[in-house]
Amino acid sequence: MSPGRETPRRRWQGVGVKALRDHLGYSQQRLAQELGTRQQTISEWETGLYAPGGISSTLLNVLAERADFHYEARAGDRDEAGGKQAGR
Repeated sequence: MSPGRETPRRRWQGVGVKALRDHLGYSQQRLAQELGTRQQTISEWETGLYAPGGISSTLLNVLAERADFHYEARAGDRDEAGGKQAGR
């Protein structure tokens, strides 16, 4: 990260997590390893069961910035289950 440059805060939802993972060319297992979580958690985020929160959201922001990933959710891009917030 550049000095004086702050990582933009993003509210992550399933479609964004999946888009970032695809952009990186990662499997769910690989992304889970990068974030220090379980593959099942990545799956739950992507299907909208939970939304990443806390440190997981921050780490996703850092990964996105380092990968020069830009994603804007469209009106039709919704999580299937509404995405409960969870710090997983």
